[in-house]
Amino acid sequence: MSTQASRQQFFSKLNVNLDQLREQGLFKPERVIASRQGAVVRAPDGRELINMCANNYLGLSGEEETVQAAIKATEEFGYGLSSVRFICGTQTVHKELEKAIAEFLGVEDCILYAAAFDANGGVFEPLFDENDAIISDALNHASIIDGIRLCKAARFRYTHNDMADLETQLQAAQDKRHRIIVTDGCFSMDGTIAQLDKIVELADKYDALIMIDECHASGFMGKTGRGTHEHHNVMGGIDIITGTLGKALGGAMGGFTAGRKEVIETLRQKSRPYLFSNSLAPSIAGASLAVLKRLSGSTELRDRLQENTDYFRREIEALGFTIKPGTHPVVPVMLFDAPLAQRFAARLNELGVLVTGFFYPVVPMGQARVRTQLSAAHTKEQLDKVLAAFAQAGRELGLIK
Repeated sequence: MSTQASRQQFFSKLNVNLDQLREQGLFKPERVIASRQGAVVRAPDGRELINMCANNYLGLSGEEETVQAAIKATEEFGYGLSSVRFICGTQTVHKELEKAIAEFLGVEDCILYAAAFDANGGVFEPLFDENDAIISDALNHASIIDGIRLCKAARFRYTHNDMADLETQLQAAQDKRHRIIVTDGCFSMDGTIAQLDKIVELADKYDALIMIDECHASGFMGKTGRGTHEHHNVMGGIDIITGTLGKALGGAMGGFTAGRKEVIETLRQKSRPYLFSNSLAPSIAGASLAVLKRLSGSTELRDRLQENTDYFRREIEALGFTIKPGTHPVVPVMLFDAPLAQRFAARLNELGVLVTGFFYPVVPMGQARVRTQLSAAHTKEQLDKVLAAFAQAGRELGLIK
């Protein structure tokens, strides 16, 4: 086969695969918006849609106060650093933000990354080797899975949120030098909240460390929004916390790892995504710092989010839809069939509600859903309009009576 023929075959195969995804109803279209992120967004055709699928938990992504903080930081510190942190890419705003995150989470120190994916990708390899064991929840985020793959430590996996199986895996890993239990604090697809109180007990029993990913928790879980560890009253019992600035804490991008000083200093010396990626943009650091100051002074947004979550969960279930039980603002409306989830999401879009269908491999086979996400920015009137659209689309597609 000639080189040219081989190249053409490669591209033809990709086109065939893409066509198959479209035919099967599994193709994932992008949801394009032409406005700021918010409870209501504008589509490119000018229509206004109530947004039920953003990670904008506290409604801060497009809020003017957040935008102005980003502008102020840009005016003071510039557009970017053109450098990595250890060369000449560290500004005072980065150090202030790291200190603020550590204080907010109740730990000693913090390190910033360009994304939370990088935080999880860069945390394991510098800290653990073939003498150690990583014990991971089966439904942990893809970034955790990829980060573990970069590390030579032995890998153990326990059934999702199953404490009996976690104990079994801890027992199996007892011959290793160090053991670390790794779990999402809150799981983004199901809204499950990790049983950190029980995990801490098992870690104490089997002399293990604990790491949690707080991307879907920091800012609103717990009575003052510190996270899942506050929710379960185990602040001080978690060794490593990773998280994002791209969801509740402002909604741009950027990630962090927080914990003991010696852990964070080791990551500054050896974590590859930190050493070889440009510094976080000053605008993001400045706006995130302003958000943390705001959240440290009031729980108003967190409380409003909880009210919206409680209301929507109660009313969507009353309509006859099946949802994943829980208290988290991620509310998966279960449809089980992938093409059906796509059709349902498209019909809701026509009715003025922005949602996305999720299906394998993002969620397990046969567990297709429309994942709705509540925000503190949603009004009761908007949620009632969403519920009416769900009712109409559900009846049209035969999902409810």
